[in-house]
Amino acid sequence: MRDYISEIRRPIEEELEQFDRLFQESLSHADGTLQQALQYILQRTGKRMRPMLTLLIAKNCGAVTPETYRAGVGLELLHTASLVHDDVVDEADKRRGQNSLNSIYDNQMAVLIGDYILSTALLNVAQTDDTRIVRCLSELGQTLSNGEILQLTSNASEGISEDDYFAVIGQKTAALFEACCAMSAMSVGASEEYVEAARSFGHKLGTIFQIRDDIFDYFDSEKIGKPTGNDMAEGKLTLPVIHALTQAKDDAMMVIAQRVKAREATREEIASLIAFTKDNGGIEYAENVMRQLHQEASLFIEEKVGNEAIKKSLTAYLDYCIERTL
Repeated sequence: MRDYISEIRRPIEEELEQFDRLFQESLSHADGTLQQALQYILQRTGKRMRPMLTLLIAKNCGAVTPETYRAGVGLELLHTASLVHDDVVDEADKRRGQNSLNSIYDNQMAVLIGDYILSTALLNVAQTDDTRIVRCLSELGQTLSNGEILQLTSNASEGISEDDYFAVIGQKTAALFEACCAMSAMSVGASEEYVEAARSFGHKLGTIFQIRDDIFDYFDSEKIGKPTGNDMAEGKLTLPVIHALTQAKDDAMMVIAQRVKAREATREEIASLIAFTKDNGGIEYAENVMRQLHQEASLFIEEKVGNEAIKKSLTAYLDYCIERTL
């Protein structure tokens, strides 16, 4: 099997080590309880997909700068804080198969720890002395919060549409990847044209990443760290089932879908809706959407990436987003 992560990391190994050092320093504290919580968060860090993207976009323009590192750390801290807060809102006791912070402590402590991490994110981007980067991160914080509110109101309404789905992920995962690319380009003094092209590239990457993540929920896999149908159990309808419902116009399944949104559906009803989605082309449709976005995102690599090593790395990154299995 292709080792995507090694391919992605190859041109930025040293820079990624520097990023990790700075990130760990940012999450260190002398207080016992806070330090324990921050260390637990550090142990749960994943593949560093967003930091790697930040470093790659910057290095394509030359050398990674101190501002790039601060922007990247700020972004990752903001994302970490948002996940801590999301788990409280969702009343989740697990994240990717591991205990959530609020399940180890309590909701009050988790919110306060999330606030501390968010403040640390702002402190890092402030050290760039670049108001555009500070503004971009601040706007991202607003966007992520608005995305969560939009998702809650969408789940509470009777409407089921692709527009609502893309509006939500556009203000969540896609917005995060978008900011990674834009802030990275800003940190190396890239032209406004490059900043906007990178921003658009990030948006497509993030959309692909989220659609793939949503597809996982229709299949059994211990690697994923969440059970099949978990999104529906939380009242969320994602792209595959939305397409199947729109195309098939099955009244019985639509009733179950509304029960899902109300968080009243049984496991059996969720299982039947998943089977219905698969039988009516929902998975294939979502995969086609990803492939179209993949083609569009490839144009950025072809037209804006001159460094051959970075080009190979970003191509592997794009391929990984669509082909990943966990």
